[in-house]
Amino acid sequence: MDFKQRAKEIVAQMTLEEKAGQLRYDAIPVERLGIPAYNWWNEALHGTARNGTATVFPQAIAMAASFNTHLMHRVATAISDEIRAKYNEYKKFGDTEIYQGLTCWSPNINIFRDPRWGRGHETYGEDPYLTGRMGVAFVKGLQGDDPVYRKTDATLKHYAVHSGPEGLRHGFNVEIGDEDLYGTYLSAFKYCIDKAKPAAVMGAYNRVNGEPCCASPTLLQKILRGEFGFDGYVVSDCGAINDINAHHHVTGSPDESAALALKNGCDLNCGSAYTYLMIAYEKGLVSEEDITASCERLIEARLRLGMFDECPYDNITMDVVDSPEHQRLNREMARQSMVLLKNDGILPLTGSERIAVIGPNADSKTILLGNYNGTPSRYTTLLRGIQDAATGRVTYARGCHLFRDKLGGWEEHPLREAIIAAKNSDVVVMCMGLDPTLEGEEGDAYNGFSSGDKFDLELPAIQKQLYHEIVKLGKPIVFVNVSGSCVSLVEQDRDCSAVLQCFYPGAEGGGALADILFGKVSPSGRLPVTFYKSIDDLPPFEDYSMRGRTYRFFDGEPLYPFGHGLSYTTFDEKWLDRGHIEVTNTGNRASWHTVLRIDRTRCNDNTLRPTLTGFTKVYVETGQTVIAVISED
Repeated sequence: MDFKQRAKEIVAQMTLEEKAGQLRYDAIPVERLGIPAYNWWNEALHGTARNGTATVFPQAIAMAASFNTHLMHRVATAISDEIRAKYNEYKKFGDTEIYQGLTCWSPNINIFRDPRWGRGHETYGEDPYLTGRMGVAFVKGLQGDDPVYRKTDATLKHYAVHSGPEGLRHGFNVEIGDEDLYGTYLSAFKYCIDKAKPAAVMGAYNRVNGEPCCASPTLLQKILRGEFGFDGYVVSDCGAINDINAHHHVTGSPDESAALALKNGCDLNCGSAYTYLMIAYEKGLVSEEDITASCERLIEARLRLGMFDECPYDNITMDVVDSPEHQRLNREMARQSMVLLKNDGILPLTGSERIAVIGPNADSKTILLGNYNGTPSRYTTLLRGIQDAATGRVTYARGCHLFRDKLGGWEEHPLREAIIAAKNSDVVVMCMGLDPTLEGEEGDAYNGFSSGDKFDLELPAIQKQLYHEIVKLGKPIVFVNVSGSCVSLVEQDRDCSAVLQCFYPGAEGGGALADILFGKVSPSGRLPVTFYKSIDDLPPFEDYSMRGRTYRFFDGEPLYPFGHGLSYTTFDEKWLDRGHIEVTNTGNRASWHTVLRIDRTRCNDNTLRPTLTGFTKVYVETGQTVIAVISED
């Protein structure tokens, strides 16, 4: 089916005003041509988001820790099923509103270069190759495998060189050289375009070497369409085109910004800038041909989604939404995303111990959901998961507020309760760390005090106070850190019997944690980011050079390196060649195991740097040997 030709024929029947109206994210209807109004804005970061009930999978950074591209593909397929099911019902109203369509502004494949960036937990970590592989699996799962129609549209974001600081993003200019640009910041975009053919790319807020990303002839024309051969459509981040005049001061008015963006290849505008396109046309800043070209791309995208035809995905029903099958898949992804950082042998627990569960994240729903999330019909907090699985007595004490250390005299003072609970236990499980109110996107109301970013890598002071009081008691501690980024765990690595990184584990997170704590499954996650000891180990946040950042360019000693992750069993690897590895489970528990191939690559400064060039994940029974094959999915 020739969708390009059909799009040309449809657009040829439109007036100029109607064409311009299709270039807005809230596209206007053209009823005489059978084209309903359509809102292009939908989110699918780790589940269909902001649209009621949905399966809420672990946050993106957690799924990256699974190092399991096949599981990621299954998750993305489940997400796209739920999006399609909802769309099939919503379109019966005659149009679709925000978050009800098929065009997903996911995944976020920016490189998590600095742990202070609040949105880092939306990404797949610090490595370009891991990001590319997980991104390909996600895009393919979202877009489906029908040879004619796409199930949903995936959008790679934020193009490009975008990873904080959040508070400066609307006017920030990144000065970057080609080695870092192509070797780090653009690598995953090219990889995904080559191997998954994503429908769309979203431009970032910032400038790169002086050019606004949503109007950059270098990024959009020379590289994206020229060098990378991208033939989909480009959408702006929300309000980014208005930033061109308001904050970057590259243009003098909204109509000039709209013209600059359109002529350089931004087809669709999230925001208000393209409402000025007709003014730009009247001034001679854009031509009808410019508007027509972008309109044709967008109508072609809607045709490929089957919006004006009967297509194979029309029969997906609401039965799939947060279904038992998806909940089981969710739990499996949560299990594989948790990373055991330290274990002196205390884990797994028997379950019969007297367990004190302490900490502000223990019974928090917020930490399960991350950001850009849906609403699960059921969920299991970390506390509830432990309570449901343990056979011995479980005592709970919050211990402190997540971050607030000044309490009024009339408020609850929970520290002493935590001390009592710990004293009367055999083992303490401390559930601490951050949540999306402390790390997130600029503009989110709850973390506006730092525009969503972190000032340092430390736990909040009130949590440190609680931690120190519990450590004094001399009880064995299993420390469960919940965060979307690196937190300094130097004290915990020194003091605790076990340390487990939980990220934001999704609606099934509590059950998955219990499965690991009590040995129902062996932990198999690996860190997709470096865990540094201190913020003092890092260059300034505003410096986008990769020198001194991530496992590839960091010359210091990390607390836990990229790729670190322990198991309850042991493995022996025998490399037969670069792509085939004999993996033998030499321990006494069946488990998943990730094989990493890390080579040394030469940089422009003539140094050899470690670089992940391949990985695979295999399940190995006790005493069994399997052949692990490293291939590019």
